[in-house]
Amino acid sequence: LVVQLFHGSVQHSVLLFQAFLFWKLLNGLWRSSMCETVSVVHLPVAARQANDIPAGLFPMSPPILRLCSDPLVGIKQPVTKRRRKQLLKSALSGGEESLQQRRTQESRRHLLTATCSRFHLVHSIQRATLQQVSRIYVEDRFRLLYCEVPKAACSNWKRVLMMLGGRAHSIQDIPHDMAHYSNQLRRLDSYDRAGIAERLRSYTKVLFTREPFERLVSAFRDKFESPNSYYHPVFGRAIISRYRANATGSALKTGAGVTFREFVQYLLDIHRPVGMDIHWEQVSKLCSPCLIPYNFIGKFESLEEDANFLLHSIGAPDNITFPDFKDRNPLEERTSSRITREYFSQLNGTERQKVFEFYYRDYLMFSYPKPFPDLH
Repeated sequence: LVVQLFHGSVQHSVLLFQAFLFWKLLNGLWRSSMCETVSVVHLPVAARQANDIPAGLFPMSPPILRLCSDPLVGIKQPVTKRRRKQLLKSALSGGEESLQQRRTQESRRHLLTATCSRFHLVHSIQRATLQQVSRIYVEDRFRLLYCEVPKAACSNWKRVLMMLGGRAHSIQDIPHDMAHYSNQLRRLDSYDRAGIAERLRSYTKVLFTREPFERLVSAFRDKFESPNSYYHPVFGRAIISRYRANATGSALKTGAGVTFREFVQYLLDIHRPVGMDIHWEQVSKLCSPCLIPYNFIGKFESLEEDANFLLHSIGAPDNITFPDFKDRNPLEERTSSRITREYFSQLNGTERQKVFEFYYRDYLMFSYPKPFPDLH
């Protein structure tokens, strides 16, 4: 190395010095015992207290290597050369994934801002009404605001919030009704004006979206094709009464058996016989993204990757990862793009176009492509 410093190029010397540092690092990893966390790129990040977590997503934790000795006997196990290479590759690839996620978030925020400007919808956050923040849930411990978008994994997000707040010991132990109706999660509109303003200013604000047609079909299947003691009598009866000719007395009485076309007729009717519902309301109205500057925009289509990146970013404990189970109608296949096309094939081109126009801003704001080629 000394000879190279004197006789070689500076660039070559730097490369050799970096190789020397990597050798020292790997040598240190070999000597690790029990469970040790080592930063590959940066200095180790000290464990953060909950009240020290900053707003937004930065700074991020560096890529790390975690090495453990044999958990049964507690004896040091030497790390083989092959294993060292695997660990290094995994850590460096984690750093690349983190960088890609940052770029993705920047792109999504930029597109949202541009779309809001295009429609002249950008307003000051100070003008937010209680109604506009009523769908936002608060997790004070990790300084997190989550806007609920039904049919975009909101049940599992509520479970995660309960875990972050120490209200449960296991995500799997939180049933659907407890996640939604136990009143263990606090909404932003329950705070006073000063509390709302401070949290909007300093907390990480999170929104998860889903392809609009797919979200609509998911809502229809959940609320109208499965037994439901609320949506059938309240929405089903009104829809059948207004849009079905020669409806039977049984259908008018129970509200069961609403077809997808009847549901779409209700959705598009400006004189609906019963009001809108959060399960099919546009995300642009549910979460007011042109008013509230969301730090993080996740998508149902990349749910696990986006959600776990966010949890890592806010410093969530390692034992909290985003769940993937489906507790409502678990035997039913999840609504997919294929299933969505099947339902929309029941409509004619004009009806599909009108539904697309209904969700047009959602398609633009969150960069979803047209689901059918004949849409414009």
